[in-house]
Amino acid sequence: MKLRKVTAAAAAALVLSLTATACGGDDGDSEDTGSGSGGGDKIKVGIKYDQPGLGLKEPDGSFSGFDVDVATYVAKELGYDADQIEWVETKSADRENALARGDVKMIAATYSITDERKEKVDFAGPYLLAHQDLLVKTDSDITEATDLNSKKLCSVTGSTSAQNVSDKFAPKAQLKEYGTYSECIAGLQSGAVDAVTTDDSILAGFAAQDQYEGQFKLAGLKLSNENYGIGVKKGDTETVDKINKALEKMVSDGAWDTAVKDNFGPANYQNEPAPKIGDIVQ
Repeated sequence: MKLRKVTAAAAAALVLSLTATACGGDDGDSEDTGSGSGGGDKIKVGIKYDQPGLGLKEPDGSFSGFDVDVATYVAKELGYDADQIEWVETKSADRENALARGDVKMIAATYSITDERKEKVDFAGPYLLAHQDLLVKTDSDITEATDLNSKKLCSVTGSTSAQNVSDKFAPKAQLKEYGTYSECIAGLQSGAVDAVTTDDSILAGFAAQDQYEGQFKLAGLKLSNENYGIGVKKGDTETVDKINKALEKMVSDGAWDTAVKDNFGPANYQNEPAPKIGDIVQ
């Protein structure tokens, strides 16, 4: 009888132990998806896969770009080594949903901070101030947006960049929409279009690629202000604070400047100084 009582007690203890372990397992799974406070097995970070100089998946499966460098630095400050980062392709149209679903812990993907987006997600940063600009051939005589009248201007389908130029500066510009910026750049190279427009950081990333060395130049226009921030799930103020501290450290120790030169240097990108946290340029 005593044996059965002891066994029953042991069984009860085992159930309690398994229950506690299961609860702990939930926490561990949370850290695996990057929703923990750092130090978990993995952190999932949303980036672009198709933007040279910012977020690019290389043929060997590795990742490169300024956004990648920034996110890697931030993740390290949150307690994750580079090999603990799981990079997740996050397309522009799905960024808010990816954060809301918990698919990623944070997004660093040329993610401009806007009032509309702040209703759905929280932002750390900004960590880069970009501007809408034009990319043209090195020998092009296009120096102002007004020079685009009667010229062929390319941007990607769904982008407002080309329309912004047409509405405000060059109403007679011939707008060409391609599926990707890579197609726009190929069109510029072949002469099918006269200029490509989007954020100067994105254009500089393409121009810095080895296959385009010396072929293109940025016009150096500032047609809009794009404050890139790191998006996190709405209400996660703790993570926002930690990321902001990491960004401040990245600037102060020189790693930010190094990342800019490494990713945009060959394009002679005249970047703005590192912005102050919370300083949104309208």
